[in-house]
Amino acid sequence: MTKTQLRRIPAYAFLSLAVFLSVFPLYFMAVSATNTSNEVVASKLLPGSHLVENFQTLVDSQPLWSALYHSSVNAILTTLLALILCSIAGYAFEIYHSRAKDAVMGILLLAIMIPFAATMIPLFRLFAQLGMVNSTFAVIVPLIATPFLILLFRQASRTFPHEIIEAARLDGLGEVSIFSRIYLPTMKPTLAAAGVITFLFSWNNFLWPKVILVDNAYQTLPMLLSNMRAGYVTDYGSLMLAVFIVSVPTMVVFLLLQRHFAEGVTGAIK
Repeated sequence: MTKTQLRRIPAYAFLSLAVFLSVFPLYFMAVSATNTSNEVVASKLLPGSHLVENFQTLVDSQPLWSALYHSSVNAILTTLLALILCSIAGYAFEIYHSRAKDAVMGILLLAIMIPFAATMIPLFRLFAQLGMVNSTFAVIVPLIATPFLILLFRQASRTFPHEIIEAARLDGLGEVSIFSRIYLPTMKPTLAAAGVITFLFSWNNFLWPKVILVDNAYQTLPMLLSNMRAGYVTDYGSLMLAVFIVSVPTMVVFLLLQRHFAEGVTGAIK
């Protein structure tokens, strides 16, 4: 073994430990979904034979399919609307640059500092007066135009050459065509990064849906997990299976878009 390889041993050991600490919770979650409640409490690390029983218990005791449907609708609609609105806003802030827009952007950035708990009660009263409690609209509206995503698209737009826009205008293209046919195709990494961030946040969002969705018939998957822990007796086998089901879509989305996600974030930072 050469000296260079010996010097790399501590780095490899550290990386191996980091991988283990990252993967082990996922492994334990998947294994626990196949074990009984007592075996989960005892921290059994080998797969069991109670996956079907845990799934049947979960379906019989909780509205799994309804919660899955509402979570999927909320996350998909929130992601699509956020990408449309925030990409348009980021494009407008940079391409049609002015001092007034800089002032507005500064106000939006200050809004990031305000915790959501401070605006939650006014938002609830607003939607209650509009009669939109227990509605998908009330769940997704506060998430579709966030200052962070607008800033992300604005930073990405700074690398977009303005000469292309001028040439397209001379060729007779309208602003909508320039945005949809020229600008958006070059923003695929940023769209992927914004899509992953929005989908993960919307899918895992618990506090606001818990407040605005008063009727349990409209509950989402994070609310379902909370209700499973609210009783006197918790079936940890079915609970871990529910956690695994909740985690799968987020892992799939991230794995499919991870390359574009990294490129989009680093491109926006530049």
